[in-house]
Amino acid sequence: MVEEIQKKFQNEVDKLRQDQKDYNKMLTQRQQLDGQLNENIVVKKELDLLKADNEVFKLVGPVLVKQDLCEAKQNVDKRMDYIKSELKRVDDILATLDKKIDSHRETLEKLQQAFQQAQIKASLNQPKS
Repeated sequence: MVEEIQKKFQNEVDKLRQDQKDYNKMLTQRQQLDGQLNENIVVKKELDLLKADNEVFKLVGPVLVKQDLCEAKQNVDKRMDYIKSELKRVDDILATLDKKIDSHRETLEKLQQAFQQAQIKASLNQPKS
């Protein structure tokens, strides 16, 4: 009985660790996306300051290529929309992982209580010398 509970407990601990690892990976990804979104917001503000006759250049490899202002704004808007959708996806994954981690913790608490009770029963059932 005690060994069975210990196996379940260890299995649950392993699942918890894996979910925490996944959570930290998603958190890092979210921070990167957040940084990219902030960069693009700054770029959009800068583009909004320009007049229609201003020249805009795009860095393609080692070369600066002239780009239409309207096209540049559209590209930044599309990029921001994509980043926002990725942020939402990552936030949803984080929320799911958060629930799973809470569930693992609750299960671990129950297993720990069951383990303690099994130990008490085992010690009471031992013959006294």
